[in-house]
Amino acid sequence: MSDEAMMRNALALADQAAAIDEVPIGAAVFLNDEIVGEGFNHKESTNNPTAHAEIIAINNAAEKLGRWRLHDCTLVVTLEPCPMCAGAAVNSRMKRIVFGAHDQKAGACRTLYNIADDVRLNHRCEITEGILAEECVEKLRVFFKAKR
Repeated sequence: MSDEAMMRNALALADQAAAIDEVPIGAAVFLNDEIVGEGFNHKESTNNPTAHAEIIAINNAAEKLGRWRLHDCTLVVTLEPCPMCAGAAVNSRMKRIVFGAHDQKAGACRTLYNIADDVRLNHRCEITEGILAEECVEKLRVFFKAKR
């Protein structure tokens, strides 16, 4: 499956977040061409600061696969992971991270930090950035414009 096709799944999950008035960020974990974990932001609805789309998707994948090592999986997310989520990808031994929009305020896979592929860590993820970036940015733009 192409990175664009995988990102379309994450974008659909972002729509689910927006539908419950959460910041529209979606994430999916793929093993080959199959979704093994998915999530979207739930911070507001659960009052849980760790309920980011990526954390939920990684936890779902680990539960479904019955293992915490996701060394053969790809995390696809509409917004560049923050330090917490990039750290979770590293700690789960994620093979790849594919993201759409860069995050100027918290991006930890290229924009502000390079946590996910830092050579000082015991595991590094391959990074692919900017997949369907404009669509990912537009979802965020529309959401926050409605909030103002």
